[in-house]
Amino acid sequence: MTIVLLAVGLVLTVLGADWLVDGASCIARKAGMSEFVVGLTIVGFGTSCPELVVSLAGAFSGNADIAVGNVVGSNIFNVLFILGLTSLLRPVVMTRANRKVDIPLATAVTIFLLVLAMDHTLFGVGHEDGLSRWKGALLLTVFVLYIVHSFRTGKDGTQDAPTSSAGQRPLAVAILMAVAGLAALVFGGNLFVDKATLLARELGVSDKFIAVTVLAGGTSLPELATSLVAVFKGRDQLALGNILGSNVFNILLILGASSLIAPLSFASVTIVDALALLGSMLLLLLWAYTGRRERVDRWEGAVLLLVFGAYYYYLFINL
Repeated sequence: MTIVLLAVGLVLTVLGADWLVDGASCIARKAGMSEFVVGLTIVGFGTSCPELVVSLAGAFSGNADIAVGNVVGSNIFNVLFILGLTSLLRPVVMTRANRKVDIPLATAVTIFLLVLAMDHTLFGVGHEDGLSRWKGALLLTVFVLYIVHSFRTGKDGTQDAPTSSAGQRPLAVAILMAVAGLAALVFGGNLFVDKATLLARELGVSDKFIAVTVLAGGTSLPELATSLVAVFKGRDQLALGNILGSNVFNILLILGASSLIAPLSFASVTIVDALALLGSMLLLLLWAYTGRRERVDRWEGAVLLLVFGAYYYYLFINL
């Protein structure tokens, strides 16, 4: 039964991603918005729901390690593994705006978090690393400005004609598809993680191993499924927007809201974790200006996966 439910969770995740991509693409066309901005905002927020629930629950229970570790681990997973795997299977196309604005902005948000939350380690300020309530309010303020900027610059009248019937659906149907797809994505992802954890325990795998594998990647399963489906449907901007949007939402909205509930300590975040978080974004920024600048190539995706493997190897030997 565990294996059957595991399969059901996986099927729901894939189907949900398919519906969400088609629905979001149609909404973008009907609203005159670029697919990147829809991926950055609507899809990015939707696929960040698991991280939001886990981090807020951690903040309410006073467990800062869960709230912080979930976001840091998810953001590293999103860029190094999801974008790495996606671009290895099929190069992900970037636009000039992605290179000049979107990727640098997401990188700046990551640097802003590290400067704000690890000020004691980096600059010797205060007694310990962490996010106080005023820092959380600052993150949320930047989040509002980020969303306003995204929608103001998100109009796109140059999109190609839709390659399938997805773009021809009525707006109400597209919205229903996106909502149903998101629900299936989140529910299926949670079911998959729960049953994968149960199966691993039945096989005698340690809880620590499960934590850094199944659970670490579990909350990013919606982003993984959505990005893979989007790229194979030729919706590269939706995939890239989803990854960048999810990372920005995780930092500005989730950590901002969580630290307003209860101040968050960053004591559990090591220098290696911080370097992996920052390095993932700096690599993506580097890929925007090296090689074939209009896309993330397969070899660049392979490098991201190698860095991901090295980081996880470090986690395993330091369990």
